[in-house]
Amino acid sequence: MSGFESLDGLSVETLDSVYENSRNFDTLNKKLASQVLAAAKSGDVCYCVDGAVCEDESCKIILSKHKDCEVFEGVSKAAHAYSVARLLTPEYAAVSAYSAANLKSFRAAVVYDIDCEYIAGEVKAKLADIFGDETECSFVRGETVKKIKVYEIDRQKNYDLTCAVAVEEGAFLEKDRYDYADLEHMIKLLRAPDGCPWDRVQTSESIKGNLIEEAYELADAIERGDDYDMEEETGDVLLQAAFHSVMEEEKGEYTGADALTRVVKKLIFRHSHIFGADKAKNEGEALGVWEKNKQKEKGQTTYSETVLAVPKNMPACMRAQKVGKRSGKCGMDFLSPVSASEKLEEEVGELLEACISEDKDAIFDEAGDVLYSAVNVCRLAGADCELALHAAVEKFTKRFVEFERLAKENGEIIEDMDPSRWDYYWTLAKNAIKRN
Repeated sequence: MSGFESLDGLSVETLDSVYENSRNFDTLNKKLASQVLAAAKSGDVCYCVDGAVCEDESCKIILSKHKDCEVFEGVSKAAHAYSVARLLTPEYAAVSAYSAANLKSFRAAVVYDIDCEYIAGEVKAKLADIFGDETECSFVRGETVKKIKVYEIDRQKNYDLTCAVAVEEGAFLEKDRYDYADLEHMIKLLRAPDGCPWDRVQTSESIKGNLIEEAYELADAIERGDDYDMEEETGDVLLQAAFHSVMEEEKGEYTGADALTRVVKKLIFRHSHIFGADKAKNEGEALGVWEKNKQKEKGQTTYSETVLAVPKNMPACMRAQKVGKRSGKCGMDFLSPVSASEKLEEEVGELLEACISEDKDAIFDEAGDVLYSAVNVCRLAGADCELALHAAVEKFTKRFVEFERLAKENGEIIEDMDPSRWDYYWTLAKNAIKRN
């Protein structure tokens, strides 16, 4: 039968007006549920929806409020599309097009309710991110199905509520897109008995230096503003992280999922000004909340514990600044960069005395004091000491290269020049670099 012929003798009310008067689907579903629940107060009501009850948001609202509802399940839109598309992957994710943004990586996916071009575009973007633009998928309309590429999802002629897309990933080595789980899977393949001899024998200790190297390469790409290299180096950093988690999983210590869970929970806990009761009006207050929560999380009750927690293998300048900052939180710090510079002057004098006496042990000791005092001056002045020193070295390098070029261009032999000629060409080099 078609239309409402099968409902002869029953009071039937369509809810098209609710659809027409709703601003969005969230509002629509709430209004539909509210109207059905209101009608149910005066008698039994049969609420009919297209597809399966488990796929209808308004039905979910009704069921959450009335557990005693009797459900007559319909044919799932997702199951229908899966069957018509003849997918081979038994496990698949099913989601309405209006919730496609929540779709996560899966071996296969079915997205239904693609009822307009705009929604089709949203679905295309999400599936392209997970499976790739060029991956083949099945576009289902009612009982018909045709093979298209993911990028063609929003290029169809007509859309209605029977439209759906079914897609599944290809063979592992032939996929267009990969996610973090694929990265871990690749490492496991390489460390398998028939995998790569080098990868099989690595330990967290043997490759710890690689992580530092890759982090520096990423930082270099960031400084150069090279987005293409940043993409590659970000992947390399993630590879090192995944390598460590896979090796720890082999030992039964933790998995990549454990590490990701821990960092997300850490972000939630430390951002209590966002997800909790703390308040932060600006960047400084937000950082203060972060530090307070970090100490609480790590069970640090003394200033010494926070100082000792600074990694010893940090670059020395960076470590010095962090130690000075943390130790200064108890109030034992210089009043200003000016007062800190007085200490620096004192340390420089002691270094000179050590140099005059030619006491190598004293020189080593006083040189460290000079450098640490210099870090304190810069720290209190508001400078990032690591970045400042890096910039200074970079500036010197550029000037030196230009200095040598200019001197040689004029036929000078650098080793034979007297200090006045060095100063002359150095000044030329500084001016040339400034102009460029």
